[in-house]
Amino acid sequence: MPNSRNNRQQGQEEKGRMGKLPEKAASFHGRNQATQAILRRPKTETDLLSGRKLTLVLPETTPKLTKLLLNVTIERSLGAIHVVISPESTVGDLVAAAIRQYEKEGRRPLLQTDDLSQFDLHYSQFSLESLNREEKLINLGSRNFFMCRRKEVDGAGVTTTRTSSCSNQAEKASKIAFPWLRIFFA
Repeated sequence: MPNSRNNRQQGQEEKGRMGKLPEKAASFHGRNQATQAILRRPKTETDLLSGRKLTLVLPETTPKLTKLLLNVTIERSLGAIHVVISPESTVGDLVAAAIRQYEKEGRRPLLQTDDLSQFDLHYSQFSLESLNREEKLINLGSRNFFMCRRKEVDGAGVTTTRTSSCSNQAEKASKIAFPWLRIFFA
């Protein structure tokens, strides 16, 4: 059974062995004279291509973008649709590609119409102004968009084309007399 006296004796024996460790460590790290003579660093050539002429041809223009990854969030849908499209495409092409991708993925809620003219593309869900359908994607300066359905209908049942459907929804919500009723009409 170990006691304090046995522990002291073991401690003295370890101290005796500890005196030899620095010598072993020195030889391990290469401080021994015998190992230095055996291990030599090989000579290296600093300029391997000194005898050859090498010319590099660098392109003078920056590489052209071939595809863009855009995120389009569709109204009342969870998460964004990822669309890979050419930068030379227009906003109308992006709307068509986003609707195609939405239906291909089988997302819910289902779109009530496939008519491309019924949808507007915005910078965000808080943007009241829709984007021009003829504008190129490379000129927009954003990679995230929000798409919502146009809902303008006159009293005669004629669909009007205005630049912003979100502004009409905001006007409709502000005309309701009781604010708590807005949840029923949204």
